Amino acid sequence: MKFNITFLFLFIGLNAFAQLPKGFMYAKSIIPDLDVELRYNTKNNFIGKRIDGYQSNKLILTKETALALKQVQEELLSQNLCLLVYDGYRPQKAVNHFMRWAENLADTVNKKAFYPDVDKLNLFVEEYIAARSGHSKGSTVDVTIIDSNTGKPIDMGSNYDFFGEASWVDYQNITNEQKANRKLLQTVMLKYGFKNYPKEWWHFTLKNEPFPNTYFNFPVK
Repeated sequence: MKFNITFLFLFIGLNAFAQLPKGFMYAKSIIPDLDVELRYNTKNNFIGKRIDGYQSNKLILTKETALALKQVQEELLSQNLCLLVYDGYRPQKAVNHFMRWAENLADTVNKKAFYPDVDKLNLFVEEYIAARSGHSKGSTVDVTIIDSNTGKPIDMGSNYDFFGEASWVDYQNITNEQKANRKLLQTVMLKYGFKNYPKEWWHFTLKNEPFPNTYFNFPVK
């Protein structure tokens, strides 16, 4: 029996995209020059392991969030800068993985790099770990800015996912250049409809997110 190979691949492609719930999309489908480095798809994170629910480096967002992020990217490109995204949509099963890890007080493999001044027992109290995450609603992103010529992140004064005061937006014990870099990120993200979480300079949520009360659990793939 003969069949059209082109049609077969088209069908497979459409079926793959149909896996996403209505209202979601792959961000690079409309922002092809966006740099994406999903840290939870790697071992380079505070747990030190690939996180449950992450099966690829594909950034998934609600359509509204992707469109807003596209505007941010376009403005930064005019300044020879661009976005680097560390996380977007995050399945609930990934948050559950965080919870299990936080309850295991003996596992402190990456404490020195990510939470040197915070007792792991206090990660819940100080709101670094929670049972629910805005990321699971699909309209929250963790981002920084990189130099579009070198591909290197500009200096924000702390590493991504650092649990401590150095990550707070208004932290003062950093250089003027680092403060200016944080202000640039804040300014451009807020301009296009995002709001920031004060304890994480990288964390932004679309103000008018389309699913404010829904936590999704489909995988990142």
